Amino acid sequence: MHPITISDVRLYPVGLPLVERLRTSYGAEPFKSAVIVEVTTTEGAVGWGECPTKMRPSYAYETMGTALHVMREFLVPALIGQRFNSPTEVPKCLAPMRGHPMAKAALEAAVWDAWAKANLIGLAEAFAKHLPEGNEPTGRALVGVSIGIQDSIDATMNIINKRIDQGYGRIKLKIEPGWDVELARAVREQNPDVSLMLDANSAYSLADAEHLKKLDEFHLLMIEQPLGFTDIYEHSKLQPQLRTPVCLDESIHSAGDARLAIAIGACKIINLKPARVGGFTESLEVYKVCAEHEIPLWIGGLLETGVGRAANLAFASLPGVNLPCDISATDRYYQRDLTEPPFVLGPNSTIEVPEGHGIAVDVKRDRVLEAQSYWFANYPYRHELGEKR
Repeated sequence: MHPITISDVRLYPVGLPLVERLRTSYGAEPFKSAVIVEVTTTEGAVGWGECPTKMRPSYAYETMGTALHVMREFLVPALIGQRFNSPTEVPKCLAPMRGHPMAKAALEAAVWDAWAKANLIGLAEAFAKHLPEGNEPTGRALVGVSIGIQDSIDATMNIINKRIDQGYGRIKLKIEPGWDVELARAVREQNPDVSLMLDANSAYSLADAEHLKKLDEFHLLMIEQPLGFTDIYEHSKLQPQLRTPVCLDESIHSAGDARLAIAIGACKIINLKPARVGGFTESLEVYKVCAEHEIPLWIGGLLETGVGRAANLAFASLPGVNLPCDISATDRYYQRDLTEPPFVLGPNSTIEVPEGHGIAVDVKRDRVLEAQSYWFANYPYRHELGEKR
C-alpha cells in the first residue's frame, strides 16, 4: 500500500438545520453542528472527516469551541508534513495531546479517506485490511432509527408508525425518568413485534434498579446507557438484576474499557461511536474485542452529515457489526446534506455502502461553505470565541 504525506489541513465549522430536532434526556440542540476537516496530501489525494461535536458539553465534554481550538493550535500542526504508511499511525502522532477524542477522530478519519483514495480502495476495504482474515465488508449495513423525547405518547406513536412505514426495522426511543415504562407499554401494545430499544443517555442511577426492572416485560432489544456516563462498575451491579441486555455507549472510550465492561459483566452489548473512542484505529480494536468475546456490536450516531455518515456506514458494513446501527437515510436528518448522492433506506432496513474510493461520496464544497456561513450567523457563543463572519 502507498504511503501519504499530509501537506495541508483545513477546518470548516458548519451548521445545518435539522428536519427534526432530536430531544434526549440532556436536551436538544437548535441545529446540527460539526467541524468538517479537509486533508490534502503531497500525492494529490483529498480526504474528508467530521468532528460531530455539539455546541454545549452535553453528550461529551468536547464542544465546537474546544474542538476548533485544540485542532487549530495543537493537532493540525502535529499532522502537517507527516508521512503515514497507514492511518493507524495517526493516533501515535497525536498522542502527546491528551484527551479530545472527537477532534482527533475527525483528523484521523480524513487521513483514512485520503489514504484509501491514494490506494484506490473503498474505506470499508481499507478497514478490513487492518483486521484478521474473514472480516471482509458486506457492502451494506443493517440500520434502525432513533426517535427523541416527544410531547406525548400519541405524538411518539405517530412518528413510530411513520418510520415503520418507511421500512425501518428497529426503533430506538430516548427515555428519562417519568418517560419510560408507560411509553414502552404503549408502544408494545400497538407494535408487539417491532424490534424496540430504549436509550437513557445516563438519566438514571443504581437506586432506580427496581423501576428499571419493570422494562423487562416489554422484551426490549436492549436498554442503552441507563447509568452514569463514565460508569462501568455500577452497570455491573445493574445488569444481573435485569433480563433486558444493558448496552454501554458513553462509558466506552477505548478497547480497554470494552474489555473491562465485558470482564465484570457490566453489559451484554456495546454501542461503538468512532468519534467517541478517538477514531477508526481504536474502533478496530473495540471491534476485535467484541468479536473475541462474542459481544453484539453496533454503530451509534451523532447526527453526522454525509461526511461522517459515509465513514460510519463503511465501518458498519463489517461483519462483526451485527445489530442495527443508528445510521438512517439522509432525509431523516436534512433537506440537503453536504454530500451526494443521498443515503437511501433499502430493503430489509439496510443502507448500501457507496461504491468508489475512500468514503465514496462527493463532498459539495459550495454546500460546506454555505453551512459554514450558517454556523457563523447562528452560533450563539461566537462573540465570546472571537469568531467573525
